[in-house]
Amino acid sequence: MKLNYAKLLQTHPWILEKDKNCILSPDSDGLLCGLFMSHYLDWKIRGFYDGKVLLLKKGVALKDCVFLDMEIYRADVKSVGQHMLLYDKHNPPNGWDSFGNSISANNLHQYDFKNDFKSKYPFGTIHLLAAIIGQQHKVTIKKNAVSPLLYTDGTFKNQFNYPENCLEWLEFLGANVENNPLQQVFMDPHYSTYELMLALRDLFADIRRIGGDKRGGDKIKISDSKGATVSFDTRTSSLKENVRIQAEQFLSMLAERTGWLFNKDAWTFDSYVAHRFKKGSIKPGKARYNDLLAKKPLSFAIISRTSIEYTLDPQEVF
Repeated sequence: MKLNYAKLLQTHPWILEKDKNCILSPDSDGLLCGLFMSHYLDWKIRGFYDGKVLLLKKGVALKDCVFLDMEIYRADVKSVGQHMLLYDKHNPPNGWDSFGNSISANNLHQYDFKNDFKSKYPFGTIHLLAAIIGQQHKVTIKKNAVSPLLYTDGTFKNQFNYPENCLEWLEFLGANVENNPLQQVFMDPHYSTYELMLALRDLFADIRRIGGDKRGGDKIKISDSKGATVSFDTRTSSLKENVRIQAEQFLSMLAERTGWLFNKDAWTFDSYVAHRFKKGSIKPGKARYNDLLAKKPLSFAIISRTSIEYTLDPQEVF
């Protein structure tokens, strides 16, 4: 089975539209997605969402935004992600069409928790995005871009821990086709494992330097474990200056390695409205899963065999 890109682009033509607004997950995968879409399609980054807090540029309508590196369970909201969502493909729940505007890797492969969890998508959202955009645009992957593209979401770890699964997904995504950017990421015959280790070592050093020798240099922390807003200056409605500077340094480093332009004018780090949501988790089970979806969660993901994380929107922000 291979992904039918022509059908995907026919049902989701918005993924190729220029100058759209988007909202990112605030980690390395989300930031890479924003950098990539800004560079190739002039998308504008209007906020960040981590499942607990949403920072949204004032005056921007949610329904005008595409959410990148997450799936939003609302039929009128567009999103792109790579999480496991469906419990049992042979018995989809009521309301499953609420993902009709979502491009989700496991859904595209018709993979679910009950039958296919061990074979779930092993890469980042950036890899799915690059493969899709590469159908219509010439996407160049510089050699220096390989290390951050394999670093994000622990992709390099999955390559060596689960090689059979990674190879099957590369086949599904058509990575062996010449115009597919994933060929340059995963199949470069001139990049030895030794060279990759050296490149990753240098990348790790850059991330530590950006983070001030602490963890977190590759993300924007917008909430704490209890869901309280952090890194947000309520007086100025913007990211705190040190957080913005760190984010810009990380994006500049990614831009230098990838060749994807970091245009600061395309990124919003101030004039935010902050929205808080209710985050929770349950153990997977058909009845619990169906009960959860009946509550119309804003987003959710089956992250392990023992946990489904979800977000509710009691204030009806969406």
